[in-house]
Amino acid sequence: MLDRSGRTESRYLDCYEVVRISCGVRQSRMMKTFRVFKLRAVIIASVVTIAAYSAETITTAPSASLASAKPAPAHHYNLGANSLGLSGYDPVSYFTSSRAEKGSPQIKVQYRGVLYQFVSAEHKAAFLAKPERYLPTYGGWCATAMAKGEKVEIDPTNFKVTDGRLFLFFKSFYANAQNQWNKDEANLTAKADANWKKISGE
Repeated sequence: MLDRSGRTESRYLDCYEVVRISCGVRQSRMMKTFRVFKLRAVIIASVVTIAAYSAETITTAPSASLASAKPAPAHHYNLGANSLGLSGYDPVSYFTSSRAEKGSPQIKVQYRGVLYQFVSAEHKAAFLAKPERYLPTYGGWCATAMAKGEKVEIDPTNFKVTDGRLFLFFKSFYANAQNQWNKDEANLTAKADANWKKISGE
């Protein structure tokens, strides 16, 4: 009776051990499977991130013709957050529309360390074709102040295009720097050109 009971208990223990080992194997397999899925998820997330970054780079990067242009000292330019030029206004609009138009953050190009935004893909394409044609003079600083060798902020809507060059000016409730510029434009332009060359090397 004891022997039979002992054998029965032994069988129970053997069964328990088999179940325990079986569960352990299953748990081990599940952990391995979980790790594989986790690794796959990390890889997929990395690929998506890289793809998104690449797409953004392609959207904002200059074309091959721009890459060959001589770099300029961007730290001399009048820039906003994230190296934004012209306070986000479209540089092409000043010439084609004769007015200041706010560009879209989704339509942009980085050129010479400055980020420019555009109102349309057509304006962006025009800029990419001939960027130097649309750049503001004196790094985007007030033209009148530059004639005195000074860097002064501008109102992006206060501008003038003369001989294919974009001049920007300071403006407040009490003063408009463009009025002084218009009184002696030729002389002030020569002074501003010389001062900007001393400051920037351009």
